[in-house]
Amino acid sequence: MTILPPLPTEVAHPGILQRYWGDQDTPESRWVNLLVTLLAFCSAVFFVVETYPIPAEVRLWLERVDRVILGLFLLEYLLRFATAPQKIRYLFSLYSMIDLLVILPFFSGMTDIRFIRIFRWFRILRLLRFVEGKTFFGTVISSDSRILLRILFTLFSIIFVYSGLIYQVEHPVNPTAFATFLDAFYFSVVTMTTVGFGDLTPSSELGRLLTVLMILTGVALIPWQVGDLVKQLVKSGNLVQQVCPGCGLLQHDADAQFCKRCGTRLAG
Repeated sequence: MTILPPLPTEVAHPGILQRYWGDQDTPESRWVNLLVTLLAFCSAVFFVVETYPIPAEVRLWLERVDRVILGLFLLEYLLRFATAPQKIRYLFSLYSMIDLLVILPFFSGMTDIRFIRIFRWFRILRLLRFVEGKTFFGTVISSDSRILLRILFTLFSIIFVYSGLIYQVEHPVNPTAFATFLDAFYFSVVTMTTVGFGDLTPSSELGRLLTVLMILTGVALIPWQVGDLVKQLVKSGNLVQQVCPGCGLLQHDADAQFCKRCGTRLAG
């Protein structure tokens, strides 16, 4: 009787698209996330600059570069959708919905829906992908530091997005009060912190509606985020620096006997 050799076990390796655009933690995907983060940051800076008086040539150049960035975001979304193992689930995920809000302005030149460019400010939320989890250079910050960064960035993102929205709504009808992005940012901070100096007031109905949403967000969300931030700062203050001989983790609880990451017994 002839004994057939066992079939070789197939090792699943991510394909080239999965390595770059999938959810695997690979050097290629970290490069892509870094590039997307830089493009999102550049796009936000472009819009802030465009709210100030600049030469027409510079404005035209910024608009052209912005459309190229939108096209790259569209290509990235299609590639991520193609590599998603569960496409329906990915389509309705949080990041997918944010991506759709990011790339919708790309189609504004096809039909007269230029108002949809208001969603361009949601690109800044893409930075959450870079803040959460491992960074491009590996785990160079602790999990507690990532939590602090996420809280701070969430607060900044909320104010940043509201500033862009109120500027888009109020600048055409009230250009004296909301002349630049800095005016809108000042108004958002004052409104969301419920200080309410009253030196800037929206004149349109949509602007007033956004102001109400700002106040509700400030009352409900900001104290929650600030509370988490304070708790995290208190927790970080109770940590001691003790290098784990197993994985090299630096910060541990003062009474910890084992590493919380790898379980190695700590010296002393």
